[in-house]
Amino acid sequence: MKTKKILFVLLALFLICPVMHSQKSVDQLFNEFAKEKGVERIGIGKFAMTVAGLFTDAMGVKEIEILNFDECKPSVRKRLNQRIASLKDEDYETIVSVNKETENTKILVKSDDEFIRELIVLTTGDDPTIVRIKGKIKPSDIENIIDKNKSRKE
Repeated sequence: MKTKKILFVLLALFLICPVMHSQKSVDQLFNEFAKEKGVERIGIGKFAMTVAGLFTDAMGVKEIEILNFDECKPSVRKRLNQRIASLKDEDYETIVSVNKETENTKILVKSDDEFIRELIVLTTGDDPTIVRIKGKIKPSDIENIIDKNKSRKE
């Protein structure tokens, strides 16, 4: 009887470990792919955002980071697509998920009671991109941008 229990526990651990290993956080995803050859990392830091805020309405955005995969190998893009598909980070909530034939987009947010602290846009497919926006963004500002873009399309 004890042998069966031990075998059952070992089997359960064997099945759970690959699932837990495949789940990466957003920070791990950024760190892993920012180092890849051919991946372009574009960062707009706090100082640049402060200066830009003098001329535009920066909506509380403090920092923007973009990973562009145009110049990397197809194998890197394929691995990124797999990582994004298995991404599980309990600190973020998925607010938009759009699945098309060749491209998927997820928008994740990390927020507190009043502000969106981070907004992550993950796009997969032949032209994957990761965008991270940090700051103290009011949800009403995001709604206003959406409304303005809707009225332009009509």
